Amino acid sequence: MGCFFSQPEAPGVAEADTKPPERPNSENTRRNELEAVPVFREFTLQQLRAATNGFSNDFIVSEGGDRAPNMVFKGRLENNRWVAVKRFPKAAWPDSRQFAEEAWGVGQVRFNRVVNLLGCCFEGDERYLVAEYMPNETLAKHLFHWEQRPVEWAMRLRAALFIAQALEYCGNHGHPLYHDLNAYRVLFDQDGNPRLSCFGLMKNSWDGKSYSTNLAYTPPEYMRTEFEMKGLGILRDFHGLELWQGEESRVTAESVIFSFGTVLLDLLSGKHIPPSHIIICKTLFRQILHT
Repeated sequence: MGCFFSQPEAPGVAEADTKPPERPNSENTRRNELEAVPVFREFTLQQLRAATNGFSNDFIVSEGGDRAPNMVFKGRLENNRWVAVKRFPKAAWPDSRQFAEEAWGVGQVRFNRVVNLLGCCFEGDERYLVAEYMPNETLAKHLFHWEQRPVEWAMRLRAALFIAQALEYCGNHGHPLYHDLNAYRVLFDQDGNPRLSCFGLMKNSWDGKSYSTNLAYTPPEYMRTEFEMKGLGILRDFHGLELWQGEESRVTAESVIFSFGTVLLDLLSGKHIPPSHIIICKTLFRQILHT
């Protein structure tokens, strides 16, 4: 069940008196897994520096580059637990109190379809999130950059189901909006099961109701850009890098659904959808709605 590319077993002919195998108590299993997740806590900068070997380049597992300066390190805590440590620039969270409150709220989410947030650090200008470490890469890596063979259909269907379950759970527990939902936000745990990153639940609330995001952190094909972007007016030329200028955008429940649909297209096609293609599809869809 946990294998990335496991082949389905050939159906056999069951004997009339053969008893079906007993199914494990999934509820108890899930409860035991969640009980093993530590309570959300505050980390010191010294603890994170020690865990990541001084934020060594050898411990970097993800970096966004100049346009997305967030960086993720792997680290090992004193109890030998491996964690993922995400560094934010101060400009992303200038208010340390707001950062701590938002992190604490996300840190209360505990679900086995989500990469659980374990803690945060906000010393001085430093802003870090600490989450469970997922050792088996992202969904995007397995879908778009496979080297031996593509992801099998059973795993694609499981990924779609697990992402939907994660979004439903978060929505029912006070986190209906997900920031930058895409195939890069889905990671595989040690058992090969897909889980939704908790980092996407962190949002900067400006008016208490809606949330702002920055297009510099979001691939344009995952945004309902024409409807959510502020200050851009009519649809412009999206074949270049026009979307990557840092204009603010609103994340809504509708945009999360749209982004989930785009991830489903990724799963069905196994290919990364170019921004120009998704914009054309959206434009055609809008024209159909108005005819």
